[in-house]
Amino acid sequence: MDKATFGAGCFWGVEAAFRQVPGVVDAAVGYMGGTLANPRYEDVCTDRTGHAEVVQVTYDPARVSYEELLRVFWQIHDPTTRNRQGPDVGSQYRSVIFHHDPAQEAAARAAKAALQQSGRYAREIVTEIVPAATFYRAEEYHQRYLEKRGLAHCHL
Repeated sequence: MDKATFGAGCFWGVEAAFRQVPGVVDAAVGYMGGTLANPRYEDVCTDRTGHAEVVQVTYDPARVSYEELLRVFWQIHDPTTRNRQGPDVGSQYRSVIFHHDPAQEAAARAAKAALQQSGRYAREIVTEIVPAATFYRAEEYHQRYLEKRGLAHCHL
């Protein structure tokens, strides 16, 4: 199994989207990229920890490619808004790909460049592509949050 980590706004909706991808074995919500060790949701919501809300995807590369996961990532959010997705504002909602190895980094950079050149977006794609750091799993009540509540997405 391989891991991939993405930040694309509210982690509840991102988790739900990746759970639907065949070949994804697990998707866990959490925090990555900041300076505070063992952050809690309340800490990250202050927008002072540097952490992004992320989903760490465990996937079977024999069933789904990293490139396919990138395709899903680009489809489920607006990569042209800095520190914002819909009504959610703050650096914790930034568009970010945390790569786990050089191959993931190369694939992410190539996908970002291709998407920018495609003309799909008139504005610059601001998605960060940075090395993965420590993944701090979010509190249990955040895991499968939408599923537990019978919801399909975060926003009404």
